[in-house]
Amino acid sequence: MKQRLQFFAKAPEIMKAVSVLNKAVDECGLEVSLLHLIKLRASQINGCSYCVEMHSREARRDGETEQRLYLASAWKESPLFSERERAAFVWTEAVTKIAENGVSDDLYARTLEHFSEEELVKLSVAIGMINTWNRLCVPFQAIHPMPAAKAA
Repeated sequence: MKQRLQFFAKAPEIMKAVSVLNKAVDECGLEVSLLHLIKLRASQINGCSYCVEMHSREARRDGETEQRLYLASAWKESPLFSERERAAFVWTEAVTKIAENGVSDDLYARTLEHFSEEELVKLSVAIGMINTWNRLCVPFQAIHPMPAAKAA
């Protein structure tokens, strides 16, 4: 696969604004481990290999276990995630796939059991941010600067 274009080079001003929002999300006060998990899960849903690899690597760097990273895509069947993390996964999936089912009053109420209203705004912006990155990396076929695996 060949990268279609370098979006930072083609639209530097808007990408600068995207980067500023990304920094604000990273510094918003939500747990770094939680942000890694929601970035990973949204990227899995969106099929963004660039972001799945990057956020897995960053999460490991920040102390996340391999086992939890492997199980993020199957979090419902895993006992390794806290109730707060599970609520974040449900919210992430609903917001990422918002066109499918929207976000019900019940889901909103259940999520507020684990997040304050302020935290829920921050979580939602973080989900929107990773979805923005996915929507840049997938259509423009962002390529990670690591060597591709060789066929066996």
